Amino acid sequence: DYGEIYNIFFSWCGLELLIYIRMDLGFVIPHSGTLGWVFGDGFSCRCGQWRGIRMEVSLPRVLVTGATGRTGQLVWKKLVGSGKWDPVGVVRSRERAEEVLGSESVSRVSFTSLTDPEGEETLRQAMQGCKALIILSSAMPIPKDLSKSPPEFGYIEGQMPEQVDWIGAKRCMDLAKRVSTVDHIVLVGSMGSTNPDHPLNKIGNGNILSWKRKAEEYLITQVDIPYTVINPGGLINEPGGQRELMVGKADMLLEMMGNQGSTIPREDVAEVVVQALDHSDSRNKAFDIISRPPGQGVPTKDFTALFRSTTPGL
Repeated sequence: DYGEIYNIFFSWCGLELLIYIRMDLGFVIPHSGTLGWVFGDGFSCRCGQWRGIRMEVSLPRVLVTGATGRTGQLVWKKLVGSGKWDPVGVVRSRERAEEVLGSESVSRVSFTSLTDPEGEETLRQAMQGCKALIILSSAMPIPKDLSKSPPEFGYIEGQMPEQVDWIGAKRCMDLAKRVSTVDHIVLVGSMGSTNPDHPLNKIGNGNILSWKRKAEEYLITQVDIPYTVINPGGLINEPGGQRELMVGKADMLLEMMGNQGSTIPREDVAEVVVQALDHSDSRNKAFDIISRPPGQGVPTKDFTALFRSTTPGL
């Protein structure tokens, strides 16, 4: 039983090309009549001859660092579900990857730390063939002494903001320059980086926002690959797609709305990251982004308009 055979006619240059598709075997048997030509990559037919060619669809590959973080895992799931991208990841922990990404995704993930120079070859191999790079990795503060007022937080040794948000991010960008296939880098930072005295900089004496900004400046001025820098406000664990998004520059939204009003659901940030890959208007743009409260404004659906309202540089 060879299954059903479908006839599909294409009009190309005013001539018709008849293709028979054997659906059960996944073969394409083209017939060109009296003409011979090449129709797309790897799809050819010769004068009056029948040939069977297996058709394979290859999605563009994107490397995601920090894919097991709370925002990173949302980006990963959106990329997988989009049907447009083939995501691969670089994370530190196999156990964490299995827990949040699922066992079926582990084969797509490489395991190394961006702060470890010995892991550079693993990172380079993961980046091979990638069209885009999404940098979501970030140093994560952990509680040190909750009995104090205010509670004391710090960072894991070897995972300070300078090492993760600057040196690790720079390592990714420098590798992307050497991997000729990468033509878009999306870097997710944070609002507040224009203020050296921001409270987040004081956590564990890490100066996390300052190191994030240094990575953003490096990407924009030194890397020479189209970029999108996304600096969200305070991240909240609320449903996405239900709010109007607002973009700004240089912490002006933070000054205008205050800390309490400068928030955005993680899921909305993840959606903006994925949409940036698909919209040319996002390229060579850097912007802050927050959301209005639910019920105020119209939920953002037109991402072309959103990206067109942004501008280059920090």
